[in-house]
Amino acid sequence: MTTQISALKKHTFDVIFGTESPAGKAFDILLIIAILTSVAVVIADSMPALHQQFGLLFWQIEWGFTVFFSIEYCVRIWCSPNPRAYITSGFGIVDLLAVIPTYIALFIPTAAPLLILRVLRILRIFRVLRLLPYIRESTILLEALRRSSRKIFVFFSMMIVITTIFGCLLYVVEGPEHGFNTIPDSIYWAIVTVTTVGYGDLVPMTAFGRAIAALGMLTGYAIIAVPTGIITAELTQEIKRQRDLRSCSQCNRSGHDSDAEHCKYCGALLPSLAS
Repeated sequence: MTTQISALKKHTFDVIFGTESPAGKAFDILLIIAILTSVAVVIADSMPALHQQFGLLFWQIEWGFTVFFSIEYCVRIWCSPNPRAYITSGFGIVDLLAVIPTYIALFIPTAAPLLILRVLRILRIFRVLRLLPYIRESTILLEALRRSSRKIFVFFSMMIVITTIFGCLLYVVEGPEHGFNTIPDSIYWAIVTVTTVGYGDLVPMTAFGRAIAALGMLTGYAIIAVPTGIITAELTQEIKRQRDLRSCSQCNRSGHDSDAEHCKYCGALLPSLAS
C-alpha cells in the first residue's frame, strides 16, 4: 500500500511540477488557460453592466476556479518531496495568493478584485515554453535588487528625512490659510514635489514658499537617479559574478555569457548551466 502511494505521489509530481512528459505539459497548458479565464472573469465582473446581468454567474464561476486552485495547491503540497520548500518558494506563495482573496471576500467583499493576483501564475509559461534563460535573467535581476536593498533602504530613509524637512518648512511658511492644514498634509506635498509628480492639489502662494518649492524640485532632480545608479551598479556586478561562474573545462578560463555554448578562448564546449 505504501509503495502504491509513493508511486502515485511520484506520478502526480511528474505531472503537475514537470513539463517533460506530455501529461505534464498538457496540465500546465490547462492550468494557464484556467488562470487566464479566471482573470478575465474578475475583469468582466468589475464592469457594472456585466455585473448587473451576469453577477451571479461570475460568482459561481469564480468559486469553481477557487475550488479547483485550492485542490491543486493542496495536491502540490501532498506530492512535493519537500512541502515546506514548495510552500515558501516563489511559486508556492503565488499559488497561495491565487486562492486566498476569494476566502477573504467572504468577510471583506471589497477584497474580491485582489483575485487579479492570479495573473502572476502565468509565470509558469516560462517553464512550459522552455524559456528558462528568461528565468535565469530574472534571477540575476532579483539578486541585484537583493544586494542593493540596504543601500536603497538608506536612500529612502534620507528621502523621508528630506521630505519631512521640506514639509515642515512649508507648513510654517504657508500655513492653513494656503491649504497646508497639517504637517502630514505638508509632507505629502513635499513627497509629490520632490518626486517630480506634481499633482497640483497643494500649491504654495507666498514668494518664500515658492522658493522652498523650487529648491525641493531641484533636489528631486538631483537625487531621483540615485536608486537607478545603485541598482545598475549591483546588476553589473551580478552579471560579472554569473560570468565568472562559467569556466571552461579545457582552459579553466571564465567570463562567459549565460547563453554561450563554446569557450571564447579555446572554442571548447562549455558545460550547461543545469549541470
